[in-house]
Amino acid sequence: MKTGSSGIHPLLAMAALAVIVFSIAGTAAIFGRIPGAESKSAEVSTQNAIGGNTQNAVATRAAAPAPCTDCGVIESIRAVQVAGNTSGLGAAAGGVTGAILGNQIARGNGRTIATIAGAAGGAYAGNAIEKNVNKRTEYRVTLRMDDGSQRSLTQSESPAYPVGERVRIQSGRIVERA
Repeated sequence: MKTGSSGIHPLLAMAALAVIVFSIAGTAAIFGRIPGAESKSAEVSTQNAIGGNTQNAVATRAAAPAPCTDCGVIESIRAVQVAGNTSGLGAAAGGVTGAILGNQIARGNGRTIATIAGAAGGAYAGNAIEKNVNKRTEYRVTLRMDDGSQRSLTQSESPAYPVGERVRIQSGRIVERA
């Protein structure tokens, strides 16, 4: 070893700094401090608005049958991958593994920092892996209703009817039009 050396190589210092920054970002993402980094379940948008003029015209015709407000045509069906829920086990296992690995790579005072950084980075990675393992497919169906409005439904199974099929919505589910 040379006399007068500082004891830590600049590349090792930069790598340690990068791990620390990544670990802080990962911890912030796990705890919801980074906007848009959390898994959100798809919301079902129901838009069924009938204009006032149409309502008045229907109300004035006593003999005319009421239009089907729940009938329409399927415009599109999209399969969407949704990140699964996490139980915390993935983050815990990743944190322990990261702490063990971090403890192995450093000596002296740097060992504590490497252990903490490894634990944080491992927890983030473990949580991401658990989300990926628990992902599921949802189907977003867009319908053009008979009154001209558009509705979107999200369901866990593939719709039984193809695009272009006339259907009816009953209790939030797509059923064959009667």
